Amino acid sequence: MPSYRQDVNIPADLVEEIGRIYGYDRLPSTLLQDELPPQRRNLALEGETKVRDVLTGCGLDEAITYSMINPADDARLQQGPPADACVKVLNPLSADRSHLRRTLLSNLLHATRANLRFRERVTIFELGRVFLPRPGQTLPAEPRRLGAVLVGPREPATWQPHDVTPLGFFDLKGVVETLLDRLEVRNVTWERGEHPGMHPGRTAQVVVGGQAAGTVGELHPQVRAAWDLPALPVALMELDLDILLANWGEAAPMTAISGQPAVYEDLAVIVDDSLPAAQVDGLIRQTGGKTLVDLRLFDVYRGQPVPEGKKSLAYNLAFQASDRTLTDEDVRKLRHKIVQRLERELGATLRA
Repeated sequence: MPSYRQDVNIPADLVEEIGRIYGYDRLPSTLLQDELPPQRRNLALEGETKVRDVLTGCGLDEAITYSMINPADDARLQQGPPADACVKVLNPLSADRSHLRRTLLSNLLHATRANLRFRERVTIFELGRVFLPRPGQTLPAEPRRLGAVLVGPREPATWQPHDVTPLGFFDLKGVVETLLDRLEVRNVTWERGEHPGMHPGRTAQVVVGGQAAGTVGELHPQVRAAWDLPALPVALMELDLDILLANWGEAAPMTAISGQPAVYEDLAVIVDDSLPAAQVDGLIRQTGGKTLVDLRLFDVYRGQPVPEGKKSLAYNLAFQASDRTLTDEDVRKLRHKIVQRLERELGATLRA
């Protein structure tokens, strides 16, 4: 093949045409003279992809909505926010898109209402940024959020018998717990929560490592009516994605599997009805230490013979040591220690 001067600017299409005529198979192979750039992980993108995979695996569909909203929609959800709570767009295309969203839930409720016109069950989620005004600064903060809405029968209609119980708070709580488990988020606690648009008795706050990571609950009946939604429970959530993915990609600690048998015990205590079960759980785990390898609440009972204003919480406890087989005396001492601390610090009594 004839040579040519390298300083001559030859059009690429001409070079391509020459190579086609000459034959690409006759051109010698040449390796790159420069090193490939180092490969780096995009943890933010990987984390979002993982969240999508988990939620779609739980049966939810992803929605993509506008970043701009009508402030009247936000007011219906928040039940009257201040006028400057949302960032105003200087040149909006329409009155319905005049402000930047500060929550994902407004547009998700719009999508839910639209889909309920054609189907009886809607389970959707969205990952996106919200825009929060910062006093004294021109640009708003843009944290990432994860929102979801569940409404309709628990199982979709099929020709086989299916569960038509409406989806509710505990269905969405199960989805959130699955997501936290798959993301390997640790130090998670559930506390009583509040949200102006959610039912006051059916709202919980998710706390990760001492930080409030979001709210899970059911839509307030008045808000549900304002959005013209059917008279069904509407479970919804909004979580801080930056908190959930703060430690994404780090090496997870592994615990060696013990070759010793576990000892299982049941424990039922009577406590004040206003006392959160999570507080009882935490005290039991703290007292049991490393020997208490599992704790499950399997029964909550109110009524006779439990006194009025009280409730019974029944737990299944699993004790296991890594270096020896626990004796009945070992388990008895641990159980007695747990009961004594519950009585002393929470005023609990052992249920016979």
